Amino acid sequence: MKITVRLFAFFREGRFIEEQLEYPDRTTVAGVINDLGIDINAVGVTMISSRHCPLDAELRDGDQLGIFPMIGGG
Repeated sequence: MKITVRLFAFFREGRFIEEQLEYPDRTTVAGVINDLGIDINAVGVTMISSRHCPLDAELRDGDQLGIFPMIGGG
């Protein structure tokens, strides 16, 4: 299946902003994050087609996955 992955903030460094990638059926959000070499503990928000989703959500062909880092401040 093909999904579009959009990375935000420092997750883009050394990777990409948006790319269409091929994954096997039943791939989860966490599976994509791990495949991209992103520290799962640094992820703040994940969205499938502009809707918040859990890390164990399964992706479907044509989905758009957004991965946002934790935001710190104070």
